[in-house]
Amino acid sequence: MPNSLQQLQQARGARTNSEGLLLTYGDVQREYRAGREGAALFDTTARGRVEVAGADRLEFLHRLLANRVRGLEPGQGNHNLLLNSKGKILFGFDLAARPESLELSTEPGQGPALLKALDMYLFADKVQLFDRSAAAAPLALVGPAAQRLIAERIGPPPAADRWWTEVDWQGLRLRIERGVHAGSPAWFLDAGPAAAPAVFEALTEAGATPAGRVAEDFLRVEAGQAAFGADVDENIYPQEARLERCFALDKGCYIGQEVVAKIDTYGGLNKRLCLLSIDHDEPLPRGVKLIGEDPERGGERELGILTSWAYSFVLDRGLALGYVKRRHQAPGRSFALRGPADQALAGQATIVPMPVRPDGLPVSGEFE
Repeated sequence: MPNSLQQLQQARGARTNSEGLLLTYGDVQREYRAGREGAALFDTTARGRVEVAGADRLEFLHRLLANRVRGLEPGQGNHNLLLNSKGKILFGFDLAARPESLELSTEPGQGPALLKALDMYLFADKVQLFDRSAAAAPLALVGPAAQRLIAERIGPPPAADRWWTEVDWQGLRLRIERGVHAGSPAWFLDAGPAAAPAVFEALTEAGATPAGRVAEDFLRVEAGQAAFGADVDENIYPQEARLERCFALDKGCYIGQEVVAKIDTYGGLNKRLCLLSIDHDEPLPRGVKLIGEDPERGGERELGILTSWAYSFVLDRGLALGYVKRRHQAPGRSFALRGPADQALAGQATIVPMPVRPDGLPVSGEFE
């Protein structure tokens, strides 16, 4: 039976797939435009949350995670990674420092697995781990009007990336966190599952446009933002996915640190995430191969693979993210397309420059 938030979404025309994923409210272009020009509201209530408490929590996570933990004050946070011993990504999450604990906000369904992975390294440390996913229900607001809308209707939002604050709102404690969603700066608002419908209504009444996964992916791919599960898995190094802001090179040892530092010093990545323009608008599945001439080896061969596809209303054609082998990553390099079953596909893909903000964060809709 739908919960009250789902009922509100259905009343606004929400359409889901067979797995219950909210795809659109019926007008993808309007949702996309809201993310670029106004304020788009995304349902991120399914995200997982792991709480790390205890006197040794800072030191425990600092020696495990790729980004800084020691020195974070309550209200601060960062984007972070747990790597394996080979320097490849096991989990990506947002870390927030609270007065008595640290919280890790994960992709949907990843809370229990992340807790189990951290528990493997827990021995004599004074640390307790809790899965708090059921108590969290964040909604994400994205777009140039988002910050102003929150300030007017909810409370003052934090300005620094991944910082958070709490405000009193309609008799509730509502948390506002600054992060990234759909390829742009975002604010996550969470007053708990029971209050999520009230937050949803307040934001939509203030002018936010509810948006689904299709618009989210279009914005994200335009911004060149990798998604965990689609573009990032346990076979990927952080630098391959352009996740440099998720690790620190000067924080001391952590799991996989030697490999990450070696890559930074000597290079040697075999592949790197690239943004590619497709010369048609037909959707392409994950796993499409990029085929091109290799002068060094002679003849045609597979030089990359697509991991995410989207339609760009700005460019009026397809865009894709994919991993391209070194020496073939220059903007303007074009490739033929071949399906996962090695069938030839129509069209070609051409590398275009990655859009980058001055502060290093991705932002949708900027093309050179």
